[in-house]
Amino acid sequence: MTLPASDEQDGGTYRVVVNDEEHFSLWPADRAEPPGWHREGTTGSRERCLRRIEEVWTDMRPASLRRRMDGDGQAGAR
Repeated sequence: MTLPASDEQDGGTYRVVVNDEEHFSLWPADRAEPPGWHREGTTGSRERCLRRIEEVWTDMRPASLRRRMDGDGQAGAR
């Protein structure tokens, strides 16, 4: 992923946030998390946080859909 130069060098500090559906996002570290989101644990440059999101968010499906699909798959195997 290539970011515009202004984004790569903005000098801001960010944090990775995640919601109950396990969707990840980048959020300015100096702002309170939006309702429904909580800290994932990674804080740093924009680039560092985006790398972390890319590392951990490998399945874009909402957590509720993954659980439902896993449950259906297990039921069919019985």
